[in-house]
Amino acid sequence: MIKPADHKNEKERLEDLQSYSILDTLSETDYDDITAIAAEICGTEISLISLIDDKRQWLKSAHGIDLKETPRENAFCAHAINDQENVFIVQDARSDERFHDNPLVTGETSLVFYAGVPLVSDNGLPLGALCVIDKKPKLLSQTQVKSLKALGRQVMHILNLRKTKSTLEKTLENLEEKNLELERFAFLAAHDLKSPLNNINGLSQLFLDVYGSEIDEEGKEMISLITSSSNKLGKLIDGLLEYSKSETILNEKKSNINLKHLIEDISGLFAYEHQLELQLNSSITEISVNRTVLEQVLINLITNAIKYNDKEQVEIEIGVTASATHYKFYVQDNGPGIALENQNKIFEMFEVLGNKDKFGKKGNGIGLATVKKVVEHSGGRIKVTSEPKKGARFIFTLKK
Repeated sequence: MIKPADHKNEKERLEDLQSYSILDTLSETDYDDITAIAAEICGTEISLISLIDDKRQWLKSAHGIDLKETPRENAFCAHAINDQENVFIVQDARSDERFHDNPLVTGETSLVFYAGVPLVSDNGLPLGALCVIDKKPKLLSQTQVKSLKALGRQVMHILNLRKTKSTLEKTLENLEEKNLELERFAFLAAHDLKSPLNNINGLSQLFLDVYGSEIDEEGKEMISLITSSSNKLGKLIDGLLEYSKSETILNEKKSNINLKHLIEDISGLFAYEHQLELQLNSSITEISVNRTVLEQVLINLITNAIKYNDKEQVEIEIGVTASATHYKFYVQDNGPGIALENQNKIFEMFEVLGNKDKFGKKGNGIGLATVKKVVEHSGGRIKVTSEPKKGARFIFTLKK
């Protein structure tokens, strides 16, 4: 018996094989179907998908034989991978000096005929072979050889898809972990900043109360700027806290919500706005969604519609319809509208268009980014349609 030589790039080949994380996995129908088809096409009793490790031949699929692995030195497939451009064929192993005294030939398996197609990775390295085996001498036609090669390519397609899926799952897991770390950092950083900011505000006011009579107007203006800046930063921090906490509300269970009662509850939050007309337009009376998500989205959109409205009477209409899979909402206002070139920007984090609200204050660019985040994480989408001076309509969906 002549033992198979190591592949010329054995170290790289073994590293490539390990990257597929396929060794010692359970049987899978996709591979078993291919070995069954290969045996049928070639008219053999046995067909295998083998992977050549450093010391063994491990079988991902074994049709027609109860076998999981063999020592590498006995493996015909270990010879096949050293000629990866061709089909490795042994018509009668009993008369072949390389195999005549091989335990697979002389033992219970009584292997006589072998034909193996190397399974070559995208890196050009053979991982193992798809082979057909019989207990009597045999010849394969050109059509059978061609079909065996085609099936070998299919095995590699499945292996590559499996590897790609595994890589994507690991990448997604790493991204989710990093996102969670960023969320935690944002929450802790924002939370820890609130206390010193409150101190700055309190000390500034105390300083004015105690020493106000001794400070000139320029000094008072400087302290006023300190207070104004700290208030602005405080609102930014509140926005960051809201954004970081938005992940938590997504875990809440869905509940049945009466739309009329929901709008009445939200209207109560804006009771101070005497010039507000808030209407519901829907033939649906009850929906089942995450209530906190829906309330957060609606309150944010209504608040913006009020703050940036340029009319004496603020008019807001909320509409609700349903499809087989989603609820569709819109919030329409009668404000100044949003220019087309800004309609995508407004959902970006920290994007501030420069417009001051009717109280003379600028936003922090976090509110609509938070809305977009919770909507998309709830299986929906959000967009805005608008024309200048004709108001804006925010349209969003939530998965049922």
